[in-house]
Amino acid sequence: MHKIRKGDRVKVIAGNDRGKTGKVMVVYPERDRVIVENINMITKHQRATQTLREPGIIKREGTIHISNVLPICPECDVPTRVGFSIVDGVKMRRCKKCGEIFR
Repeated sequence: MHKIRKGDRVKVIAGNDRGKTGKVMVVYPERDRVIVENINMITKHQRATQTLREPGIIKREGTIHISNVLPICPECDVPTRVGFSIVDGVKMRRCKKCGEIFR
């Protein structure tokens, strides 16, 4: 079980986009990286291919290290660290600030 999952709202705490919030789109647990919506935008120069694309410059989200984001608690709406609790034999994530169990 990981502390950050797809669909979580997170706040960036380090890097060029520090202070911005967004929704996690993809998590790469083996590389400890996440892709957050509209954060860490990179430009890619795309060459024309036979299949579908036309050439141009494409902006898309790059990955961020998982240690540079903090999940935002849905109850207290504050960026917080995540703890774990066992509820009815199931390991659940919980907010370290308010203690509320989320998803």
